[in-house]
Amino acid sequence: MSTFERYLTIWVALCIVAGIALGHVMPGAFHAVGAAEIAKVNLPVAVLIWLMVIPMLLKIDFASLRHVGRHWRGIGVTLFINWAVKPFSMALLGWLFIGYLFRPYLPADQIDSYIAGLIILAAAPCTAMVFVWSNLTRGEPHFTLSQVALNDTIMVVAFAPIVGLLLGLSAITVPWGTLVLSVVLYIVIPVVIAQVIRRSLLASGGQAALNRLLAKLGPISLVALLATLVMLFGFQGEQILAQPAVIGLLAVPILIQVYANSGLAYLLNRAAGEEHCVAGPSALIGASNFFELAVATAISLFGFNSGAALATVVGVLIEVPVMLTVVWIVNRSKGWYERGASQSAALKPASREI
Repeated sequence: MSTFERYLTIWVALCIVAGIALGHVMPGAFHAVGAAEIAKVNLPVAVLIWLMVIPMLLKIDFASLRHVGRHWRGIGVTLFINWAVKPFSMALLGWLFIGYLFRPYLPADQIDSYIAGLIILAAAPCTAMVFVWSNLTRGEPHFTLSQVALNDTIMVVAFAPIVGLLLGLSAITVPWGTLVLSVVLYIVIPVVIAQVIRRSLLASGGQAALNRLLAKLGPISLVALLATLVMLFGFQGEQILAQPAVIGLLAVPILIQVYANSGLAYLLNRAAGEEHCVAGPSALIGASNFFELAVATAISLFGFNSGAALATVVGVLIEVPVMLTVVWIVNRSKGWYERGASQSAALKPASREI
C-alpha cells in the first residue's frame, strides 16, 4: 500500500470532522449541493463515485468474466449472507436493542420507525462502494463485478417482498426511479466509460499505457472517496449535532450487524477453500449497504423527519469508517486465512476418494 493508503483511516477521521464542521458553519451551501438530485439520487455524489470506481473498473477484462464461475463458492456465500441472513439478523438486532434494551432512552413514538429503518437499510446490498473496498483488499475484480451485477438483479425482485415481510406491511412502495437510476449511474455508466477507455488505451499503447493511467488515477480515486465523505457528513452535520445520543444508540445494531455478517462470510469462504482475493470482497459485499436506496425508501414510506429516515442516515454516517476497519481486518488476516483455506481445499479430494 502507498503511504497515502496506509494512513487512510486518519484522513477519513479528519474528513468526518471537517464535514460535520462545514455542514454546521455553511448549511446553506450543503443544502444547495444536496438539492442537486434526481429521484433522490444526488448527482455530485454520483460524479465522485465515478471517480472512485472507474479506476477499479479499468482493470476488468470482460472477456475474463467467463472464468468467474470457478468462484461459485464465494458467490454462493455472498448471496446467502445478503439475502438469507442480513435482513433477518438486522430485524432481530433492531428488536433486541432498539425495541427492548435501548427503549427507555429513545423517543417512544419513534421506536417502531427506527426498527423499520434498520430493516430497510439491511435489505439493500451495496453496489458502487464495493468496488472501492474490493480494491483496497486486492480483491478479484471480475468476482466483484459479477457479484454486484447479480445482487442488483436480485434486488429488483426481492427487496420489496423481504422488507414487506419483515415490516408486516401488505405492500411496500419501492422508489423504482431511485433503484433504476442508481444502478445506471453507479454501475452501467462507469462500466461503459471504463471499458471505452480501456479498449482505446490497449489499442493505442498496450498494457503499458493502461498501467501508466492506473498509476495516475489511483490517488484520484481515494481523494474522491474522502470528498464524498466530507459531503455526506456535511449533509447530516445538523442531525449529528442535534441528536448525538440517538445516533449513537442506532449505530450499535448496525455495527454488530456489519462485523457479524462480514465475519461469517469470511469464515464460510475460508471453510469452503475459496481464495482470499474472493473472500475479501465477499465479506465486504455481505456487510455493506446500498444507502441511497435505503434512505429513499425510508423517506417515501415514513417521511423525511421520521425515525426510519434517521436510522438509514446513521448507516450512511458509519459506512465508510466501519468498512475501512473490515478492510484492515481482511488484509491483516491474509496469512491466517490462506493457511486454513489451503487445508480445506486439500481435504476435499481425499473426502471424495473415501
